[in-house]
Amino acid sequence: MNAHPKDMLHQILGAALTAVAPDKAVSRFVSLDGDTLLIDDVTYYLNTFDKIYVVGAGKGAAPMAAKLEEILGDRITDGVICVKYDHTVPLHIIRTVEGAHPVPDANGELGAHAILDLAAKAGKKDLVLCCITGGASALTPALVDGISLDEGKQATQLLLECGANINEINAIRKHMSIFGSGNLARAAYPAPLAALIISDVVGDNLDVIASGPTSPDNSTFKDCMDILERYKLIEKIPVNILAHMQKGVDGTIYETPKTGDPSFDSVQNLLVATNEQALQAAAEKAEELGFTPQIVTSTMNGEARTVAEDIAKQAQDAAKSKTEKLCLLSGGETTVTLTGKGVGGRNQEMALAAAVALDGCPNIAMLCAGTDGSDGPTDAAGGFALPDSLVRAKECRIDPQVYLADNDSYNYLKGTGDLLQTGPTLTNVMDICITLVQYEPF
Repeated sequence: MNAHPKDMLHQILGAALTAVAPDKAVSRFVSLDGDTLLIDDVTYYLNTFDKIYVVGAGKGAAPMAAKLEEILGDRITDGVICVKYDHTVPLHIIRTVEGAHPVPDANGELGAHAILDLAAKAGKKDLVLCCITGGASALTPALVDGISLDEGKQATQLLLECGANINEINAIRKHMSIFGSGNLARAAYPAPLAALIISDVVGDNLDVIASGPTSPDNSTFKDCMDILERYKLIEKIPVNILAHMQKGVDGTIYETPKTGDPSFDSVQNLLVATNEQALQAAAEKAEELGFTPQIVTSTMNGEARTVAEDIAKQAQDAAKSKTEKLCLLSGGETTVTLTGKGVGGRNQEMALAAAVALDGCPNIAMLCAGTDGSDGPTDAAGGFALPDSLVRAKECRIDPQVYLADNDSYNYLKGTGDLLQTGPTLTNVMDICITLVQYEPF
C-alpha cells in the first residue's frame, strides 16, 4: 500500500534540500591538506599568505562560514557575514550581522559596510574567502551616494509587487549598490578572492546571483531604464533613483565593473550548489519510492498561476497513459503580479492555482516549495495541491477562486491544512515543484 502522497512529497523535498545543504556544498569543493588549501581545482598555499579573511552574505552564509571555520580553524584571521534574521549558526571567529529580507533594513546596511571594510583591509599577500547565497542582495543594501535606504526599500517593494523577475530586480539593485555588481571584488583587490556561491537564480548567472558582488556585471543603466519603463515604474520609483539611472544612461557616471576590469584578475568564482542538483536528488528519491522521475526543467519562470496550470495540464496528460507512476520535477522561480490585497507567495499561489486546475483528479498530487523555507512575507515555504484539497475547502466553506483573485493563497492554504511550513532551511536554490502522477487514486 502506498504512503500518503503528502508524506511522499515531503520525503522527495527532504532529499532535495539535503543535497544542497550549504555545509555539504562547501565540503564537496573545499579541502585542506597541511598548508595546501584546495578549492575545486585551484590550489592555495597557505604558507604564502599573511592573513585569511572570510566574508559573506545570504540566507545560507552561516553554515558555509561554519564549515570554513571547521576546515581552517584558527588560520582564519577575521571574518564577517550578513544573514537573514534567525538564519544564524554558532561561529567562533567570524562575526554575524543579521538583517531583513526581502525588503532591506539598517542592520543589513551596517553589515554590508562591515564586509566591505574587512575586504578592503586585505592586501596582495592575504586571502579572502567569500560565501554567497540567495538573499544577499537585500541583506547588503550599501547604496551609492544620493540614494537613501528608505528609497532603496521603496524601489525593492515596487519591483516585488509589479511582477519583475529576479534578473530584473537585481539589475536595478546592482546599479544602486556599492556592494553588488563586482564591487566586493573591487574592495578586496589586489588580494586573491575565492567565492563559494549557491545559486538562487534561473540560469545560474554569476552576475545575477546576489547581484554578483564578485563578478563582472553584464547589465547596464539602459537595461535598468528599460525595466522601469516595462513595468510602468518611471513615475513611481523614487526621484533620486530615477535621476541616478538617467545619469548612467547619459554617461555622466561610471558603469558597474565589467569583464576586463583588473578587480577580477585574481578572483575564483565557484558554484557549489544549484537547483539542478536539488532536482537530481529529488529524482533519485522519487525513483526509490517507486515513481519514474522526469526532470521537466530547472528554468521554470513566468506568472505563478499560469505555470501551475501548465504543470497540472502536463500531469493530467501523463495520467491518461495509465502505464507508470511518474514524478514530474520542475525548478526555478515564478513571479506574482499583485492585483489583490491578500497574503501569500509565489509557491503558495502555484499550489492554490494547481488545486483548482486539478479538481477531480484523484491520482495527482503536487507540492510547490521555496527551498529556503520562506515564501513571500509569510511563515510558510509553499503549499500542497492534493486530491482532496478542494473537498476540504468546500467543507470549510472556502472558495478557492475568491482567494486566488485576491492573491490570498496563504489564508486559503492555512484554512485547508495545505500549507508547507519548514522553517528556515539555511539554503536557497530557488523553488521546486514536485508532482506525483499514478494510474489509480491515491
